Amino acid sequence: MPDLSRRSLLRAAGGAGLGLLAAPALAACGTSSAAPLRSGHAQVSLWTHDPGYVKTFQTAIKDTSLMRGSRFNYGLDITSAAGSDIVTRMIAQAVADGDTPDLAGIIIDQFPRVMGSSIAENLFVGLTDTVRPFGDSLLKLAPYSVDGIPYGLDSDNSISVLYYRQDLFEKYKVPEAVETWEEFLEHGARVYTDHKVSLGMVATGDNGSIINGFLQFLLQRGGGFFSETGELQLDSPETVEVLELMVRGIRSGALLALPDPYGGACAAALKSGRLAATAMPNWYNAYGLQANVPDQKGRWQMRTLPRFEGGGHIASTLGGTAFAVLKGKRNSEAALDLLRRVYLSRDGQILRYRSGGFLPTLKNLYQDPELVSIKDDYLGGQRVFDVYGKAAADLPLFYQAAGMQILTAVLGGPVLEALKGRTSPAAAIKAGLKAYRQQVKR
Repeated sequence: MPDLSRRSLLRAAGGAGLGLLAAPALAACGTSSAAPLRSGHAQVSLWTHDPGYVKTFQTAIKDTSLMRGSRFNYGLDITSAAGSDIVTRMIAQAVADGDTPDLAGIIIDQFPRVMGSSIAENLFVGLTDTVRPFGDSLLKLAPYSVDGIPYGLDSDNSISVLYYRQDLFEKYKVPEAVETWEEFLEHGARVYTDHKVSLGMVATGDNGSIINGFLQFLLQRGGGFFSETGELQLDSPETVEVLELMVRGIRSGALLALPDPYGGACAAALKSGRLAATAMPNWYNAYGLQANVPDQKGRWQMRTLPRFEGGGHIASTLGGTAFAVLKGKRNSEAALDLLRRVYLSRDGQILRYRSGGFLPTLKNLYQDPELVSIKDDYLGGQRVFDVYGKAAADLPLFYQAAGMQILTAVLGGPVLEALKGRTSPAAAIKAGLKAYRQQVKR
């Protein structure tokens, strides 16, 4: 593709919006003239938003056992940037035939940006052949698949569990093994009435936090935003049911309305004991609890989520970051070999858990003796894989589509109105659906 033509596309993209022109530009520029590296030293360019992934890959390339038999010896050139910036810069560089990474870490809510107009197909190496030997034993491919082809491997199974203050549950006589959310919220209403303490939280801040919390409950109930084929499936009884339960929980005080699960208001609620439980993914242990209330070590425990009376799962999922290999690069083959070793081998997945707490995406590892024996000191010495193993066996599938970010933007407001009691859950879902359909028609 001539340089002049590339520059013209970039100038046009600057005025019209990069996403509108990215697909044809990438289709024309998708391959590199550089001869592929087949063996020897590979200086792999890696872009990520999280130092945890940097540590993981740096540790991996120094692990002689993990790297044994590779035709490559590795060095890493690291670029750190915000998650949204990684996708923006990657597409812009690809259109300009510039310096794209060899390996890119893509946050789960940013992946929909490459799902439309064949962008993923033109940017990334398809991983169908790579993952085929694992069959159904490899989890969490769905959010990073387009037309049935996976383009990224997730770093963490992101299993949502119920964290709870064991000492406060005992004090307020809340049974640790409550079966359903409906019964759990009855206990929560009682505890709030008597002690002004809540047993869960609901985000009421920005659209992203609002929709993430809602989606975590909805996936557990057996619903979702999109089907496997990308069809919108928000218009369902389960969707309204979940939002009704959240509204009842806020109204009774069982669920505490907070801007988000990470900021100062949440930290204050945890420190004061006003928040005695929360449904969040495995990574919240380190980034939410230990970061905000390290002095509460030994008081927290975790369990699988209470079920919904209407059905669903004992676990859910929230968050994640997949790594994708850029296609047509000199180091594409080397980057794919590195990704295979770190993400698709037993030793690589255990290394990832040891270095960053990232849960395995291979089912059989939830029964691996090395992991099963692990005890979490913060959680009072609890054997966490006893819980993760049960949850991983009943984890809902999460499908995305190119319109995911539009849906988040237009649904957040109506859901918030319902959470604040200004409209009914059914009316909120109807308003979100109408706004989405108007947007996608444009």
